[in-house]
Amino acid sequence: MAKYRKLGRTSDQRKALLRSQVTALLYHGRIKTTETKAKEIRKIAEGMIAMAVREKDNFETVTVKAKVPQKTADGKRVKEVVDGKKKTVYTEVEKEIKKDAPSRLHARRQMLKVFYPIKEVPAANAGKKKNTKEVDMVAKMFDEIAPKYTGRNGGYTRIVKIGPRKGDAAMEVIIELV
Repeated sequence: MAKYRKLGRTSDQRKALLRSQVTALLYHGRIKTTETKAKEIRKIAEGMIAMAVREKDNFETVTVKAKVPQKTADGKRVKEVVDGKKKTVYTEVEKEIKKDAPSRLHARRQMLKVFYPIKEVPAANAGKKKNTKEVDMVAKMFDEIAPKYTGRNGGYTRIVKIGPRKGDAAMEVIIELV
C-alpha cells in the first residue's frame, strides 16, 4: 500500500497543491475540495496542529533593551547636528519578547516549510496594495489554533461529503477544523 496519493500530478505540482490547500484550510478554517485531496490535506494539517499543540507553551519571556528612533508627529525621524553631520536621535526602550526553546524553534521552521505567505487586504482597499498586511501563520497556529485543541488527542479536522461535482462527478467535500 502506498504512503500517499499521487493525485495525477508530478511531485512538485502535488507538493505545491497540498501546501496551498493546507495553508488555506488553517487560515480560513474550512475549504471545499475533492475527497482524495481532503484525505491528503488532513494528514498534513493534523500533523501541523499536533506540533503546535505540543510546543505552544515552550517559550520564555525575556525583557530586552532596544534603541528606537524618535519620530515627529508626521512620522519622520528626529535628527540633530553633531560635528557638522546629521544623526538620528534614539531612545532606549524595554521590550518583552518571547524566546523560543530549541524544540519550538524547530517546530516553527517545520511549519514555515509548509505554509505559503498570506497577504491580508482590508475590505475598504480591495484591489490596492496599500495597507496590505502579511499574516504570520506560525504565530496564528501557536496563539489561536493550538489553544483550542489542548485537551484533544488528534482528530482536529472533519470531512463532510457534499455530493458529486457536476463536471466530472468527483466526490466533493468540505474539510474543516473541528
